[in-house]
Amino acid sequence: QVQLVESGGGLVQAGGSLRLSCAASGRTFSSYAMGWFRQAPGKERDFVAVISWSGGTTYYAESVKGRFTISRDNAKNTLYLQMNSLKPEDTAVYYCAARIGTAALIDRRAYDSWGQGTQVTVSS
Repeated sequence: QVQLVESGGGLVQAGGSLRLSCAASGRTFSSYAMGWFRQAPGKERDFVAVISWSGGTTYYAESVKGRFTISRDNAKNTLYLQMNSLKPEDTAVYYCAARIGTAALIDRRAYDSWGQGTQVTVSS
């Protein structure tokens, strides 16, 4: 199993930007497809963006398409989420997740390992 640690969350005004990072250790990072999910208070954990093992395939939730970019650096064992034009409705705890396999899947149940989460708060 891979260990995941997120960083980069914080408080930002609407229209601002943040970059989340997820450092992975324990297994070969490039063997895993990766994803970002988020959970707001009282709501389920939702898909945000996912990326294949090579980075060649990505999928985004409609609510973040055009504003967020997922990427990975397999040499650094790190996953990123660049978030621009942030909105108050983006406020949530953001989780990094990994699944054994190369395909990027949007179902959170397909993911085997999870980080502890990082809080993102967007003020209006």
